[in-house]
Formats: sequence, C-alpha cells, structure tokens
Amino acid sequence: MSTTPVLISTTGPDKPGVSSVLFAALTRHGVDVLDVEQVVIRGQLVLGVLVAVEDDPEALQEAVEQAMATVGMHVDVRIGAAIGDDPFAPGKQGSSHVLVVLGRPLTARAFTEVARRLAAVGANIDSIRSVADYPVTGLEIYVSVAKDTLAADEELRAVIAEAASKVGLDVAVERAGLARRAKRLVVFDVDSTLVQGEVIEMLGGHAGVEPEIRKITEAAMRGELNFTESLEQRVSLLEGLPEAMLDEVAESLELTPGARTTVRTLKRLGFRCGVVSGGFTRIIDRLVDDLGLDFAAANELEVVDGKLTGRVVGDVVDRAGKAVALRRFAADFGIPLAQCVAVGDGANDIDMLAAAGMGVAFNAKPALREVADTALSHPYLDAVLFVLGVTRAEVEAADAADGLELQRP
Repeated sequence: MSTTPVLISTTGPDKPGVSSVLFAALTRHGVDVLDVEQVVIRGQLVLGVLVAVEDDPEALQEAVEQAMATVGMHVDVRIGAAIGDDPFAPGKQGSSHVLVVLGRPLTARAFTEVARRLAAVGANIDSIRSVADYPVTGLEIYVSVAKDTLAADEELRAVIAEAASKVGLDVAVERAGLARRAKRLVVFDVDSTLVQGEVIEMLGGHAGVEPEIRKITEAAMRGELNFTESLEQRVSLLEGLPEAMLDEVAESLELTPGARTTVRTLKRLGFRCGVVSGGFTRIIDRLVDDLGLDFAAANELEVVDGKLTGRVVGDVVDRAGKAVALRRFAADFGIPLAQCVAVGDGANDIDMLAAAGMGVAFNAKPALREVADTALSHPYLDAVLFVLGVTRAEVEAADAADGLELQRP
C-alpha cells in the first residue's frame, strides 16, 4: 500500500510533555516514523518529525494541530511529495563533510560569508549545532555536496579557507563519517603550544642572552634556519648556566589557556596524550607528571659539574625527529597514524603534522598553517576539543561529575 509523507514542525517554549503529546496523536493514526530531529535554543524548542501515513493525511494534520494547541506550541504540517522525495538530494545519503566554525565573536556577517561560499559550490547545509559558547563561539555544520569527488572536496576546502581568512574565523573542514570520530592519540608541541612562551628563551633570560636566543628562535620558526643548527647555536649560548636554573624555569612555566582542560577531557575519552618537543627533557618531565601524559620525547642537555656545557646529548629531536617520535609512539600503542592528531606552531612541526591523520596549526607561523589540515588562531587550546566534535557542554558536565568547579570569567 502506498503512503504519503508528512513533515511536522513544532516550535515554542521548551517544556515537559511536548513530545509525548505529539507522539500520542501520531500513534492514534498508526503512522511510521521516518526521521526525528530536536534542538533547544535558549529555551525554545524546535522539533521536527517526518512520518509516513497510509490514508487521510488531512485528518492527521488536524489531530496534530489540535494536540499541539493543548500545550501552547505552534505547529506547521506539510503533506506530500513537496517535502522532497529525491533519495539522491543533498543530505539524503548522509553528510559528506563537517565544518567546525569558531569565532570570538562569531558575527552574523561572518557566518553569512561562510554560508554564501557553501552555496556557491553547491554544498547544502544539512544540520547545525552549537559546540561552544566559551571561550569562543563554535558551530558544527554538517554539509553535503552534490557530487562528492576529490575535485569537489578540494574546491570546498579552498573556498572555506578563503572565507575564513576574509572574516576572521577559524574553520576546520573534515570528511564526515567514522574516521572523524576514531581519533585515539594526540601529540602536542610544547613551546608556544602546550605552554606559553619559549623555554629556551626563558633559560636565556637567566643567562643574560635572551635577545640573541630569541632572534635565532624566530628565524627557525619561520623556516629560515635549520632547526638542528639553530638549536646548537642557542644551546651554546647557555654554556655555564647552573643546572638549578632548569628546575626554576620548569616551575615557572604557564600552561596555555585551556591546556589542562584539553588533556583532562581527552584522557577521559580514552585518548593517549603526550608531547614531542624540541625542548629539554628536564623541563618536559615536569609537564608529563603534572598533566599525567602518556609519553614524551625531547632533547637532553649536557650537564657537567652542575653547569650546562652548551651542548645537546644524543639524537636531536628536530623537524624530522618529531615525525619519527610520533610514529614510534603510535606504533607503541598500536594506533594507526590516521587516528593520530598532532598540534604545533612552528616550521619544525611540519613533518609531525603531515604524518598525523589530522594536523592542527595552533597560532602558528605561515609555513605551518599552509600545510596543516586545520589552523586555529585563538589562544585557547581547548578549541582542539571542538574541532574533534567535543562540545563545551559535555566538557563542563564531565567536570561537574568529577566535582570540579565551573571556571569562567
């Protein structure tokens, strides 16, 4: 027997009993439920139900309207093929991509630009949900393209990157599906990523050579200087510095805003979390203990008679070495590289981000932003969580369950 599709859209103040009243009316007409979606925005309910009815859809419409009136809700009922019965229409086969849009603030003008660019390449917005209201505003947008080809994928990413740059948003574009939700290992760079500032410059401050070290650091981060050579040059300037200064700097480190929340949340989700750094083990070990990290790789400073010699001991963790370390840790935990995420800020992170299934450039230099899968420009590390599909509400609910107080300004 043929059926008629009926789309029922209910809006109004969110309150208990709305769904039960609606579905009681639907039950009396023996309909088949094809799809349901509900969202609540600042106390306002939007509930959509698509059903199939065998006969007399007009009677169903009348019953639904009367039922919703009893709970003070507005209802719109659309009957028939006008709803759209093309099984190959955008969204019918599942969304092809997910966009995470982050802004502080996220203005209507900025969002309009993103939506306009999506329409220009024939991408349909299937659904939108909020993922964050603090410290940035974040939206997760599921879209589907008319023809899901490699060329269409590249075009979508290009136009969204251009739009994001134009209006000052961070926009991550990922393929929808299981692969997006299958990440299991995250590796962070340390200097200017997991912590604020550059550790070697802090050491240079104690040695009275911070300006010279900063100049070399900036050249290396821009990709203008080989990292190994730059490290050797900077470390040589630390010759004679008392070993105790390593511990003093380690104790003075300030985590990047959101770093502790990010690691805590990822660990709850079962992620393996660690650091791969061009910095120094004596200082990195403090972070490992403090944050409960699973692994770490960094450089070893030579110490003789309680003072730094100005040399590095063993293999240098440089640009290539960071990628090697990521691969080693992924293999140790039996996690495919496609399920790994790498987060960094400088040119020496390029190989590591390229090796990971997702590379995130965090407040990064242009050399890294150009090759990263996602670039974040706001100084909050928990934005990484939003890119991975974790919402601020979920983070705060988990913290509350563990007895942690909500911390907002």
